[in-house]
Amino acid sequence: MRIDELPTPALLVERALLESNLDTMSAALPGTRLRPHVKAHKCSALARRQRANGHPGFTCATIRECEVLAAAGLGEDLLLANEVLDMRRLGELVRSGARVTVAVDSPETVAAAAAGGVREVLVDVNVGLLRCGCPPQKAADLADAARRAGLEVRGVMGYEGHLMLVADPADRARKTAEAMALLMSAAADVGGEVISAGGTGTYADNTWATEIQAGSYALMDTAYGAIGHPFGQALSVLGTVVSVAATHAVVDVGLKSLGMDHGLPTIADAKVRFCSDEHTTFVPRTPVRVGDRVRVLPAHVDPTVVLHERMHVVDGAEVVETWDIDMRGW
Repeated sequence: MRIDELPTPALLVERALLESNLDTMSAALPGTRLRPHVKAHKCSALARRQRANGHPGFTCATIRECEVLAAAGLGEDLLLANEVLDMRRLGELVRSGARVTVAVDSPETVAAAAAGGVREVLVDVNVGLLRCGCPPQKAADLADAARRAGLEVRGVMGYEGHLMLVADPADRARKTAEAMALLMSAAADVGGEVISAGGTGTYADNTWATEIQAGSYALMDTAYGAIGHPFGQALSVLGTVVSVAATHAVVDVGLKSLGMDHGLPTIADAKVRFCSDEHTTFVPRTPVRVGDRVRVLPAHVDPTVVLHERMHVVDGAEVVETWDIDMRGW
């Protein structure tokens, strides 16, 4: 199939850029130094490519992601890096042979892990994001409670997500060091071999964690692209120009096919004015016609991907593979 045969909006992935991104990150963080986060692409076929690059463990955001990876034969070492209170489905995965570790940050989540049949945990530490995570000084008590409940404490995790889009390299490095000082203090108290942290934004700065939970690097978005990391924009949403006026044009890619929490998308050689449910209004610098195809670059990859059922891997004008986005849902 050719790209111009696809119905729009359609999620496209440039094969050469994807492969380059995977190889670049694998060279920087080989083997278990990288625990790819599948929330960014929610696609077991892409996860299989990451496994082929030498990364046996995966980070997950939902139980559904864990289930799909295990069913695909990729359940060697799964980390659910979120707190959940009903872990019975995760316990089923453990009993079926998958290795599942969960994040805990309270007595309630420790109890849920024990009751659900999960055997391994990481103590989740708040390192400044103001989301989940216990205070660093409480980590040891929580680890002790987990061990009393019969759980193995593999170590700690802490996500410096508030630093991922800090543009100034020196400022980002300094703040990452401050965040990791909190995590390393907790790690010394908790014990265990795992210190899990980081993401695409801080992968090169975070030299403290034993594993980095990067995900966006594979496909990329314009928000990450703006801070200068060596990964190319592999992801775009293909649209069709459906209306042209004297002052603007409209493409059939809108809020229902784009993640918008990091701002407006980008269109080459054009100024994007605004997005509505099914449309993006833009001002082209060179004339466009009704029926022209336009590639829209999202500002945030994760919530863009999850709005689509499949992604089309392309090479030039050809669609070379189509992958289901099979980890959607919870």
